[in-house]
Amino acid sequence: MCLLVLAWQAAPRYRLAVAANRDEYHERPAQALAKWPEPPGIIAGRDLRASGTWLGVDPERRFGVVTNFRELQPPRRGAPSRGELIPRYLAGRTGPGAEPARAGEFFAALEAHAAHYAGFNLLLSDDESLWYGSNRATPFARPLTPGVYGLSNELLDTPWPKLQRVRRGFEDWLARAAGSPAELFELLNDRTRVEDDAALPAGRSGLPREWERILSAPFVLHPEYGTRCSTVLLEAPHGGLYLAERRFDSRGEVVGETEFNLNPGEWP
Repeated sequence: MCLLVLAWQAAPRYRLAVAANRDEYHERPAQALAKWPEPPGIIAGRDLRASGTWLGVDPERRFGVVTNFRELQPPRRGAPSRGELIPRYLAGRTGPGAEPARAGEFFAALEAHAAHYAGFNLLLSDDESLWYGSNRATPFARPLTPGVYGLSNELLDTPWPKLQRVRRGFEDWLARAAGSPAELFELLNDRTRVEDDAALPAGRSGLPREWERILSAPFVLHPEYGTRCSTVLLEAPHGGLYLAERRFDSRGEVVGETEFNLNPGEWP
């Protein structure tokens, strides 16, 4: 996942609202958003190379999303997959037959091992709180207050042009009484690149300027690497949940859609 905007307890209609794009190599195999057999109950897409996920939710409406951190060094050989973090959290319990693990507890247990992973950003919610953590941030993890946040492949709310543009549109959408999920998908489909070199992220990535321009669009379009799917999650205060994924090929054409529209207490 390489770009997302998120509202936590910041709009009357939604306890949590998320709009996100996942960018990845087109040759990397993945499964569509679906209910997993194991760990049981999770709804998520699945990376078929490392068996993890980039975004998921469980029957208790706990939510998790992870993005990679853009940096120069290659991943450490033998490093665990960042995609395992979401299933581990959503499958976690405080003991046999006990309550689901809380986001703060998960980060407290993860901190001692976080340096073993390549750079990541991680957002986790439970029934009371939303936490952000990164093994490139100090402190490692912190609870977030109600508000609107944006995340790409740097630290939370780093003002990359594409993130600022999507965030402005997201805030406008939240302010309207009848904004639809279709409008959020359209917001995520913004393929406008930044052509002014001075406006591109000051790069530690070592990427050529042409690739910086390609990646500067909210929806990344390239035959080798680009936006593979867009996801919208809307959780109402009373527990109703809307979760949808739209998938794309290397030409940016839609190749599949999956939608869950669940009433309070309902799970597929």
